[in-house]
Amino acid sequence: MSDKDSRMDRRRFGEGIAAFAALLASAAPTLRPSAARAAASSHDMSSMPAHWIGKEKIAFVIYPGFTALDMVGPQYMLANLMGAKIEIVAKTKDPVRSDTGLVFTPSACFEDVKEIDILCAPGGSNGTLAAMRDEATLAFLREAGRRASHVTSVCTGSMLLGAAGLLDGYRATSHWVTKPLLPIFGATPANGRVVQDRNRITAEGVTAGLDFSLALVAQLRDRTYAEGVQLLAQYAPEPPFSAGEPETAPRAVTTMIEGMFVGLRQDMSEAGKAAFAKMRER
Repeated sequence: MSDKDSRMDRRRFGEGIAAFAALLASAAPTLRPSAARAAASSHDMSSMPAHWIGKEKIAFVIYPGFTALDMVGPQYMLANLMGAKIEIVAKTKDPVRSDTGLVFTPSACFEDVKEIDILCAPGGSNGTLAAMRDEATLAFLREAGRRASHVTSVCTGSMLLGAAGLLDGYRATSHWVTKPLLPIFGATPANGRVVQDRNRITAEGVTAGLDFSLALVAQLRDRTYAEGVQLLAQYAPEPPFSAGEPETAPRAVTTMIEGMFVGLRQDMSEAGKAAFAKMRER
């Protein structure tokens, strides 16, 4: 490659990244509209690859007691998909309190949502158990999952997908506490922080939602786009401890945490069996 060609490639790459940053800025809800327009207009948008702009319709399903980070982490990543539209969906538009007390206002309720390309179910503990027993929630997931091009979950959200009959015949994962329950729903537990089987994408516990959604950004756009989103998020985790998996955490810590969820796992097992059996009777 000649020096001239090299300079041309660097210039084109620089223009593309500049345009990418400008359009992300124009889409970011935290910027004032005037500032966003100014940022976007200061760059030549003709250098933007056409496939970097899509039109995905994305729905995150929330419910009382869900784990906020299961939704907020992936929502940040997917909200940076230029052209995509995100709805935070619940049974009603009443405020929904997460398991740690954060309150969210849904942008849509079940009957409002007619088209979904990407469906995501966050997890939780007792809140997820209650949702597994709620026919309206399962019915929405079931119908939305049949239409969506991607059906996804974070943490114990896979229990909801399973209860709705959406993991039958698929490889999947979940939080390590509930992963052994997946066969109840006809699913095959698989190794990996993120497991994809055809159009089903399931992530392990809580923080794995960041990895799943960033990987999905790459699938929907390309690697350079996803790396730009990762850099914007400065997502470069360096946890202070190596206790993020049962295999690496001190045995006493794993035993302590596992013991806290014995009752919940049993209740989820029973609720899952009942919901899946009811679904199979349809």
